[in-house]
Amino acid sequence: MKHLIFFLAITFLLTPLRAQDRVTGLTFASRSEVIAQNGMVATSHPLATQIGLDILKKGGNAIDAAIAANAATGLMEPTGSGIGGDLFAIVWSAKDQKLYGLNASGRSPQALDLKYFQARNMDRIPKFGPLPVSVPGCVDGWFELHQKFGQLKMETIFAPTIRYAEQGFPVTELIGYYLTASSKRFKDYPNFADVFMPEGKPLSKGDIFQNPDLAQTLKIIAKEGRDAFYKGEMAKTMADFLQKEGGLMTFEDFANHHSEWVTPISTNYRGYDIWELPPNGQGTAALQILNIMEGYPVAEWGFGSSEYIHHFVEAKKLAFEDRAQYYADPDFAEIPIEELISKNYAAKRRSLITNRAGKSYPAGKLKDGDTIYLTVADKEGNMVSLIQSNYRGMGSGMVPPGLGFMFQDRGELFSLEEGHRNVVEGGKRPFHTIIPAFITKNGKPWVSFGLMGGGMQPQGHAQIVMNLIDFNMNLQEAGDAPRMEHQGSSEPTGEVMTNGGEVKLESGFPYQTVQELLHKGHQVGYSLGSYGGYQAIMWDENKKVYYGASESRKDGHAAGY
Repeated sequence: MKHLIFFLAITFLLTPLRAQDRVTGLTFASRSEVIAQNGMVATSHPLATQIGLDILKKGGNAIDAAIAANAATGLMEPTGSGIGGDLFAIVWSAKDQKLYGLNASGRSPQALDLKYFQARNMDRIPKFGPLPVSVPGCVDGWFELHQKFGQLKMETIFAPTIRYAEQGFPVTELIGYYLTASSKRFKDYPNFADVFMPEGKPLSKGDIFQNPDLAQTLKIIAKEGRDAFYKGEMAKTMADFLQKEGGLMTFEDFANHHSEWVTPISTNYRGYDIWELPPNGQGTAALQILNIMEGYPVAEWGFGSSEYIHHFVEAKKLAFEDRAQYYADPDFAEIPIEELISKNYAAKRRSLITNRAGKSYPAGKLKDGDTIYLTVADKEGNMVSLIQSNYRGMGSGMVPPGLGFMFQDRGELFSLEEGHRNVVEGGKRPFHTIIPAFITKNGKPWVSFGLMGGGMQPQGHAQIVMNLIDFNMNLQEAGDAPRMEHQGSSEPTGEVMTNGGEVKLESGFPYQTVQELLHKGHQVGYSLGSYGGYQAIMWDENKKVYYGASESRKDGHAAGY
């Protein structure tokens, strides 16, 4: 026996370890979870995570650190975020022992309506330029969060990002890749090259990027408050610029903007409460998918099985047909949320699923009624789930002079179908893709999480939940596990699914599963791992520690102390 043990030990030592081999955990996990007692920060950029930690160590709480980290990602990851975009957040208040929801999305210009596009024979809203620009809600969202929960002064919170903007920071490989791609698209747009193409060429890996215009913008906002952005000279500069470029945004559109505190909505999935924000976002779809999937033996089928993937894809199709029909700005349309996320309604929708891929589904008959994600937790027990985005990567291409950022193009997501709940109207918030998420257990916080990716987000939320609960993965494994995305559903902009769409799979699913999905009538394709942006923090009530996890497909970094 001793000789056998010695032989096995020598064999193990002499056998090269493959990249996917792990001493513990599942083979696809990229690394272990981060574990800490006093605080945890998980963002898509290592330097932003360090800034968040520094704020916690200076006496700031999770809300302060989240704002600081978000300001940093706007500088360091402008290909997905920035003060020209919108923000949504779910906050667990340790003091109040409850969740709060913030919708900090912006509205369309008051002068923009369906007649504008009809008069020009336009059948869809442009992707880029001034017309899809809606009022950026990010800055107001920061100040709403800070006023309700913050502890440190805004000057302290913004100071690290201002310093990096003035002195510069090295561009990471992934952001350099996206900046190069964006530079090809936007190099001739006004003011773009001045900010994002120093010396007339795209920024790439290792280049030192400085953004003194953004530094000055943040200094003014920190000193004078949110009104400097929405009611001061900045607002005049932004409005004048957009109008010069052919847009309809006015100073009054900026001045009238405000965020909204909302009540998060939830469903119970196998004993866990999953929380999302109500429309105009798409978090409702994640709850609908989970309600449908709860009726199936998901754990018994197993991760990566064709039965699991088939039923998940069909549940997604059903939820997204309702998404296309019902999700919109609740200030302009009655949305039957309670019925959409009810168990009875899920059972009716589930009955439509067969063993074959559906080519199309009707929306339910109801009563009328690129992005960054980050999460932070502190030693007091506060937790923040925050997502922020410009849309289509960098946004609209519109860079106002002297301010150092690009406007979002969220207005593209309005419908031009007369009578549609999401039809473009003046002062209306468009259908929104970015959604934060939260999980509680028995009224206590468990997991704060989210990921990026447009229509992938509710699909990703549901997959993370099932990875944790049905497949018993740890927090890092749940994010590293290969993902699937169904593309081709009907959209809130008016597009209709007619051919069943396509199931895109990351590498890691068995070929047998692909064959079985093809036999069920699915169109199957492979993805190069584009479903990134996952960050998560889990609270262990028994051991009194935080677990942090970050995205292996991007520059994700979780750290605690």
